[in-house]
Amino acid sequence: MLKVFLIAVLTFHTQHSFAQNKKTPVKNPDSIKGLDIAAIERITGRKGTLNTGEYKITIPQNDLSVSVDNFKIIPAMGLGTWLAFTPTKAGAMLMGDIIVTENDLKPVQQEVIMQGLTITAIHNHFVRNHPNIMYMHVGGSGKTEVLALKAKAILNKVNAIRGADPSSGTASAENVINTLDTKQLDGIIRHKAEMNKGVYKYTIGRPDIQLTEHSTPVATFLGFNTWAAFQGTPENSAVAGDFAMLENEVEHVIKALIENNIEVVALHNHMIHERPRIFFLHYWGTGNAEKLARGLRAALDQTGKKKKSSMGH
Repeated sequence: MLKVFLIAVLTFHTQHSFAQNKKTPVKNPDSIKGLDIAAIERITGRKGTLNTGEYKITIPQNDLSVSVDNFKIIPAMGLGTWLAFTPTKAGAMLMGDIIVTENDLKPVQQEVIMQGLTITAIHNHFVRNHPNIMYMHVGGSGKTEVLALKAKAILNKVNAIRGADPSSGTASAENVINTLDTKQLDGIIRHKAEMNKGVYKYTIGRPDIQLTEHSTPVATFLGFNTWAAFQGTPENSAVAGDFAMLENEVEHVIKALIENNIEVVALHNHMIHERPRIFFLHYWGTGNAEKLARGLRAALDQTGKKKKSSMGH
């Protein structure tokens, strides 16, 4: 009788413990929840793109008619404002690049500060561009809904100054000419690009670098990449782009570009608290497309090199 009683008690205890474990799983207090995409879209009033848990809103600056050296600069060539959200323990980290005209700059940066966000860079992408435009990088962290409200306030400020939503304009919404031999370019660059309204754009990540900002990973989708955008004809083309570089790569990339007749037009940071330290370089080149591609390949070859060991002398 005692044996039966003990077996019954043991069976009850085992079943009770299993039920408790099933009903109350242990939660990790440091786990990161996914972004509330619906809240971001509802608050900002804009649809974005979701990529591996990160969310980016892009606003083409179709109201601006920008040209450089007789080449039309359209959104696919780098004329787009963007704001991206990545999940964190506290909610989200916001990073963005806001395109501003000379008239926009002061009031928009005042709005950024009033919203409690950080300005991490202000720079050009082009030279000899008409009208003159600047790119202002912003950042912040906090609850997703709060950051969405701040992002909306910045975009609304731009709309108010320009008189309308930039994406609704028509000044740069058209296609540009592109008769380039894209297979040839792919073979030289050793990457595949995407065609958008006549702009053939390469986006090249840096998988060799595990970049963080405030300890939060920063991926290719959040602007940590090298890119090159081509338009034109084989003999009369233009390329604009951006190199993402470690500090020991900067000198060598600049040298390779200039030696290949590609103009370096800006050198700057995009972030402030990133690890490791990253520099960004904007360039512009015109002329024979094959020569420009080979110049870019020479510069790309200066990035991603493994450090030589100090042993074995």
